Amino acid sequence: MTDFTNEPFTDFSDPANREAFQAALDAEIARMGESVPGFIAGVDIAPGEDGSGELTSTNPCAPTEVVGVAPQCTSVHAERALEAAAQAFQTWRDVPAAERAAVLVKAAEMMRERKHEFSALMVLEVGKNWAEADGDTAEAIDFMDFYAREAIRWDTSGRVTPIAGEANELRYVPLGVGAVIPPWNFPNAILCGMTTAAIAAGNTVVLKPASDSPMIGLRVAHLLRDAGVPDGVLNVIPGPGSKVGETMVNHPITRFISFTGSKEVGLGIYEKASRVGEGQLWLKRVVAEMGGKDSILVDETADLDEAAAGVLSAAYGYTGQKCSACSRAIVHKDVYDEFVERLQAGVAEVSVGDTRDNPAMGPLVSQSAYQTTLDYIAIGSQEGELLAGGKAIETEAGGYYVEPTIFTGIAPDARLSQEEIFGPVLAVIPCDDFEHGIEVFNNTEYGLTGALYTGLEDRIEEGKRRLHVGNLYFNRKCTGALVGAHPFGGFNMSGTDSKAGGADYLGLFLQAKTISTKT
Repeated sequence: MTDFTNEPFTDFSDPANREAFQAALDAEIARMGESVPGFIAGVDIAPGEDGSGELTSTNPCAPTEVVGVAPQCTSVHAERALEAAAQAFQTWRDVPAAERAAVLVKAAEMMRERKHEFSALMVLEVGKNWAEADGDTAEAIDFMDFYAREAIRWDTSGRVTPIAGEANELRYVPLGVGAVIPPWNFPNAILCGMTTAAIAAGNTVVLKPASDSPMIGLRVAHLLRDAGVPDGVLNVIPGPGSKVGETMVNHPITRFISFTGSKEVGLGIYEKASRVGEGQLWLKRVVAEMGGKDSILVDETADLDEAAAGVLSAAYGYTGQKCSACSRAIVHKDVYDEFVERLQAGVAEVSVGDTRDNPAMGPLVSQSAYQTTLDYIAIGSQEGELLAGGKAIETEAGGYYVEPTIFTGIAPDARLSQEEIFGPVLAVIPCDDFEHGIEVFNNTEYGLTGALYTGLEDRIEEGKRRLHVGNLYFNRKCTGALVGAHPFGGFNMSGTDSKAGGADYLGLFLQAKTISTKT
């Protein structure tokens, strides 16, 4: 197997690429409204059949448009899926790592061939513009290729100290049945990565796609099945977290839970997983990636043009709906006014609209996300000064649009400084000096991503020691982690610091077994 390399992003400045993407988008528009089944042990569950309801997915750019219909599964389906996964684990755990890896490499190649199809579906279902959707699909391909290679690497014996008269080895064996609960904001990449890492390590999976993105989750699951993932190794059951998710987390068959989402839901899963149910033989492992309140610190020596561009990109990429998004710019008082002027000029250039037309920024994903963002804008109006944006954008189609918004003069302990918004709202916070900037940078309960713009090498070195986040960047934006290059995961209430896309990640889905033989 060749060395891993990242999937290149599509160059949309090339007319041929734009034409190809538009064709894929037109094809997906023609498919809108279709019904797609989930499956348990290889048996399809069509929407409205086998005791399921119908989960209707709509376009956030035009909420009356139905993207597709998925089955709305129940706790009964969840129990059946867990049992099917447990049965399949008895054989899948013994399949050689190279064979498991080959399935993922095939799946990656299949997605590569259909790349624009998956991206176009995200344009419609979750309101990503073309570049954001393309990056999401590229990351999904990367995860499959990377974890395939990692499965082979982890299959070798771990390090042990030689002992005379014994042959000793350390093997890594799979855990068992996993509940995979991904988010809607990276509905291809994160869902695909969480699922395929567990499968690559020899586990079996029950997957519950996010309710705002079931069609993408189903598309990925069907691709994996077509690539050769055996029946029962992957089971996909869309449905509400209160029924399907709860059953998956609480069931004694479940050996591990892999979750990405909000802090509140993650803490609930962590608590529930700690309880030992009747007949449960293990302590459940939880891999949780939760929220962020991410900062970019700009000192008085920074290149202000580069810093402003980085902040704007990180704040408004995918409408601020990334756990890594910059929601706080902490700026030295000596350059504060000059920096704010650059932000104001830059945000005026951020286009907003239907992502089929490929603007810079699209809608919020749902009515609830839209309302939450407007509520925080109201809070910001009480806590600071509105510099730009701050309003909903009305359209004939009724999309969930909010202007890219900036508040200045926000105090470090204000709600806008402390609470995750998950929308296009940026708080600009003044700091007195570099020491004060570090203090503000570290003053939230989260610790996911962050960046420092500076012209001084000694401050970069100090930042490496003292800026407490899982993914730290210098003189670049705090979003855009690449598989292999930037293993991703955060500290504190940002989760368990899983380092997805890194060399340690598959170890979260394995357990070590020491074997000693007298010679």
